[in-house]
Amino acid sequence: MNFPNMYRIRQVFDAPREADVEAALDRELALIGVDFRIKEGARIAITAGSRGIAHIDRILGRLVMALKERGARPFLIPTMGSHGGGTAEGQSAVLESLRVTEGTIGAPILSSMEVVEIARSRFGFPIMVDKLAAEADGVIVVNRIKPHTEFEGPVESGLMKMMAIGMGKHRGCFEVHKQTVQYGYRDVIPEIGGVILKKLPILFGIGIVENIYDETAMIRAVRPDQFLEDEKKLLSDAKRLMARLPLDPLDVLIVDKMGKNVSGTGMDTNVVGQIMFIGEKEPEHPRITRIVVLDLTEESHGNAVGIGLADYTTRRLADKIDHRTTAINCITAMSPEKARIPIALETDREAVQAAIDTIGAVDPEKARVVHIKNTLEIGELEVSKALMEEVEARDDLKVMETLGPLSLDAKGSLRPVE
Repeated sequence: MNFPNMYRIRQVFDAPREADVEAALDRELALIGVDFRIKEGARIAITAGSRGIAHIDRILGRLVMALKERGARPFLIPTMGSHGGGTAEGQSAVLESLRVTEGTIGAPILSSMEVVEIARSRFGFPIMVDKLAAEADGVIVVNRIKPHTEFEGPVESGLMKMMAIGMGKHRGCFEVHKQTVQYGYRDVIPEIGGVILKKLPILFGIGIVENIYDETAMIRAVRPDQFLEDEKKLLSDAKRLMARLPLDPLDVLIVDKMGKNVSGTGMDTNVVGQIMFIGEKEPEHPRITRIVVLDLTEESHGNAVGIGLADYTTRRLADKIDHRTTAINCITAMSPEKARIPIALETDREAVQAAIDTIGAVDPEKARVVHIKNTLEIGELEVSKALMEEVEARDDLKVMETLGPLSLDAKGSLRPVE
């Protein structure tokens, strides 16, 4: 087969960026009057999730320092639902892979799967939170604000979700997801997050928004009585700045790596154009005929949730799957579809060729192909010749380099997007 000629392009955006995340955090803490919120000697729990947030080690480290300067005794709690195989050790390992350790942050990581019930939701289900958070003198919620991968609503993935799902550990997360099937994420997350705000000593939140280049665009400190309203505004900013595929429709999308540090669903459903969640409507765009994913990030620790979004993969990826960890995550999230394993072929060449072979009556050299590093970092990507007329007609796309046919080595491995 003759593969199409490829070109490296860059999406051109006015992308705001916080050049100094520590200074930005200090500024925000001053704006909410942090000195009046921190009592000397207070044991303060800080949430730490499983996502690969830019500079998260620096942000958490500076937050810990600020608390210590005011006489507090901060500690971090893994706040990631059932991730890490649903074990305390596994969740600590996830944080370590993100450079979040006692050594890098300056505060102990207290990892436990023990939860306590603090109330019941209006839907009649128990609301559970990390026992360590419930017993702390104060809690600070830290998370990236972004569109969710399984629904659209006034708040999606952010501070409210971190409390409702992440802080619930395995048991609490499972109870939340059960409710979303009948009542929908858009109602369940604000309901449970709102109860937690009332029941726990939430001091404030730190909301982080990233730009299309996977850089910190803004950091905002949020008062607890403003969580819902401020998160709505930050979500609007996140949607404006988020990474999207610039071309649609596509015959084939090639993804070098998927993983939990990239997206909760391994590949961002907003990028690949599929949700696969019961009761939620599938998006109309982007329209992609075949998706090929070639590898799994090390930071995923074998959790391949989202592999079911692909049509083809490689033996290399399939062999890295921890089936128990993946099953725990998908069952807890009520998303067994996302653990379905697609056709796994021996090499990248075979997987890409199979995808092109099954797009219908299209000349392979004229196929509309896009090749990306992952669904988070798509500021730069590779596109086939069939898309170049559209690329050259747009001001927001810049051609960086002519690459020639898809670059495969003697072993059939595809050169990854840099």
